[in-house]
Amino acid sequence: MGQSGELTYCPRCGHRLAETLLETEDRPRLVCTSCAYVFYQNPRIVAGAIPIQDGRVVLLRRGIEPRHGYWTFPSGFMELGETAEQAAVREAKEETNLEVAILSLLSVYTRIEAGTVAVVYLARVVGGAPQINKEALEIATFLPQEIPWDDLAFESTRWALRDWVRRWGER
Repeated sequence: MGQSGELTYCPRCGHRLAETLLETEDRPRLVCTSCAYVFYQNPRIVAGAIPIQDGRVVLLRRGIEPRHGYWTFPSGFMELGETAEQAAVREAKEETNLEVAILSLLSVYTRIEAGTVAVVYLARVVGGAPQINKEALEIATFLPQEIPWDDLAFESTRWALRDWVRRWGER
């Protein structure tokens, strides 16, 4: 990795990557100086579920960085071989020990500065019991007016919860 965190060596052959403007591209790309492999730098996909139980949203206080100690809903990076829905369900189980069923897609949120695209679903809690773990210092449920807006972990957390509150008020 270079000083700015960008890859400097080809993941295929190990030779240096160089920023190159290819005929087929509209912007410079990192291209291997030996095997001509094009290393595309794309956003990472985050999948999340907003678990709802008895009309209340389940949030967790993050036990890890970034934003240790701040509130969010269960979410994390997708793994190869799983759908966004499967990733959201897996993250809910890993972070809260709750089993959820996806109800619908809430929305998709892009954080350009973080290089992430968050796919957020509304979900219903169908089993399990909240359990603290290394990723969750605390797990609690909130009515819309009780959400700790000043202590939310990420902009995308705020955006998604505002969309949930808007939907909640429309029912």
